[in-house]
Amino acid sequence: MSTEVIKPCLSETQASELVGRVFGLHVDRIHPLPSYDDQNFHVVVSGGGEYVLKIMNSMDSRDPEMLDVQTHAMMFLREKGLPTPTVLPTLQGETMSLQAIDCGSDCKQYIVRLLTYLPGTPLAKIPTSSQSLFEVGRMAATIDKVLQEMEHHHLQRLNRENFIWSLSNVQVLERYLTAMDGDPSQQVVRNIIELYKSQVQPRLGYFRKCINHGDFNDHNILIEPEKPAEGINSNGFGEWQQQEQQQKRYRICGVLDFGDMYYGYYVFEVATTLMYMMIESKQPLEVGGPVLAGYESVIPLTAEERDVLYLLVLCRFCQSLVMARHTVLLHPENEEYLMITARTGKGHLLRLWKMGKEAVEQLWFTSASSYHKATDRQ
Repeated sequence: MSTEVIKPCLSETQASELVGRVFGLHVDRIHPLPSYDDQNFHVVVSGGGEYVLKIMNSMDSRDPEMLDVQTHAMMFLREKGLPTPTVLPTLQGETMSLQAIDCGSDCKQYIVRLLTYLPGTPLAKIPTSSQSLFEVGRMAATIDKVLQEMEHHHLQRLNRENFIWSLSNVQVLERYLTAMDGDPSQQVVRNIIELYKSQVQPRLGYFRKCINHGDFNDHNILIEPEKPAEGINSNGFGEWQQQEQQQKRYRICGVLDFGDMYYGYYVFEVATTLMYMMIESKQPLEVGGPVLAGYESVIPLTAEERDVLYLLVLCRFCQSLVMARHTVLLHPENEEYLMITARTGKGHLLRLWKMGKEAVEQLWFTSASSYHKATDRQ
């Protein structure tokens, strides 16, 4: 197994020089932003413009066609009125540039892009509400629906056969399970992978395909306060939803990070989004109803898709847990960021597993149904 360090590690001075040389802008202020295996900087330039400098990891930098599709997707969604970043062209008029950069140990090739900085508050920084969760589900479905219209000459690159974060490749986790040696939950993960191979893999042909954003988490979603009297009222909702009637409402003003895009299925997007929304919630089991209702307000799931939702959520928790443990072994200095999802996700995974499919589905589907009935009355 390769232990190559793929994450760039530029200093702020190097990043500032890069912005000037490649994009022709003078940097007034710059500071690093959290990232998984790329490197990001918030850049403020002379005149007040704000951008995000993205230095892609050395592995993804070897696949410019994939990055071109991801960049095109952001721009396409923006043209369709969705709140995604746009790309500032280089001095040569390109959307990206391959640069040889010395990060200390050796000189590697990294693709760099400069994206517009979107103001807003990460969803992870506010208390979870059913209204915001509904909006998250609706936005995820809207993006999936709009991306069905997108054309690009490298679109086939989204067929990522061995992509570890694709829910088509849950069985690939078996290669990394040694990272969990000594952890009693390792056996639960093994059991879930076996269920996936017997209950999901043979049925993939029954699910509807789409392009998945693939990383619709609460750190990639920006929100801002919504004006009063907009959205859905709380009549007909459960007790938790009714308590929110006097709470501040939010709208989504930014969707970030298209690096995990792949050809998948609508139900994969729901499962991934639902899993991420559980992570920061004080009532994690309650998020399924509003997220599902929001998604189904745009794209209703079929009976076959609903039947595998519970197991797919478990699988996505397993992916985050196993790969976080594996990556921390390679990059212990980045443990705090790498374990954001896995730290609380393990507890959610074990609780969902203990409750079982029937009990969890009843909770999620009953709650989602209350939203559907309430919106029908609007």
